[in-house]
Amino acid sequence: QVQLVESGGGLVQAGGSLRLSCAASGRTFSSDYALGWFRQASGKEREFVIAITWNAGLTSYTDSVKGRFTISRDKAKNTVYLQMNSLKPDDTAVYYCAAAPTQNWVPTIGNEYRYWGKGTLVTVSS
Repeated sequence: QVQLVESGGGLVQAGGSLRLSCAASGRTFSSDYALGWFRQASGKEREFVIAITWNAGLTSYTDSVKGRFTISRDKAKNTVYLQMNSLKPDDTAVYYCAAAPTQNWVPTIGNEYRYWGKGTLVTVSS
């Protein structure tokens, strides 16, 4: 089992920044995982945002966050960070951290992820 706990959500004005954190724990968490962020806005389907492989640090992200969001990991803390800059009202959503077993590729589909956090709400006001 892998446990994921997100933090860092909140209310921010358009153009502002937020940093989300996701702490991973559990006996089965290892370097053969990728950690990713998904989001779900009210009335919309969950969508992939960005992810990183734990070992090699490979990343993938959706086009709508290119140049604005970055993902990083701290191996010592078993924590992944999502830095969100130039936030837009369309970024308003519940953001979920998820973990997927992987062998050197970055999963981008929700069904590939085995473990999920409870989510943290990000609200961007206009």
